[in-house]
Amino acid sequence: MSLEQFKDRNVGTQNYVKLDLEHTPTEGWCKFKQVVKRTFQPELFQGLGVTLREMINALFRNKMHTTKYPFEKLPISPRYRAVHDMLRLMESGNYRCIGCGLCEKICISDCIAMETKYDENQRKEVSEYTINFGRCIFCGYCAEVCPELAIVHGGRFENASEQRAGFSLFEDMLTPMDQLNQQQEYAGFGAISPNADENIKSTPLAY
Repeated sequence: MSLEQFKDRNVGTQNYVKLDLEHTPTEGWCKFKQVVKRTFQPELFQGLGVTLREMINALFRNKMHTTKYPFEKLPISPRYRAVHDMLRLMESGNYRCIGCGLCEKICISDCIAMETKYDENQRKEVSEYTINFGRCIFCGYCAEVCPELAIVHGGRFENASEQRAGFSLFEDMLTPMDQLNQQQEYAGFGAISPNADENIKSTPLAY
């Protein structure tokens, strides 16, 4: 269509195609027949056939396309930023956190609160450490700034609660002693990458 034809607003000169619509029924029986005619089309039975076929495959042929959550869970990336984990030292079993407070200071949502004290060996230890998951936005800054790689984002994403404020204590995030052998070294978001040594060696700086 040229520009002149597009600018022509004369309705009478344009060729319109009129649709041959059925007459609108006025009686009740005619309305009922029109509804039945428009409802039971071949496409309806095709859709019902697909649904019935997939239902038979799932119930009797063990061809299930869905995940039976929570008994089955889809794998997630190891760098996924989910609920935090506090890691231990593999040699001694002590937690890696030195109580520096960098994670608390860098938290932009102000959801981390910690208190420290000195033990009998004059070593700073964490006496109270909580994360409010009702405020946490899972940005990952706390894991990135940790100098000891003590806090990482694990893969536990089920943190639903009936209350708006859901707090997690230090002991809840810490790796249990009986599962210390299952702890992956530096696992989760905020950990070092597998090729970290190669990246350091390739830099011109002297470490």
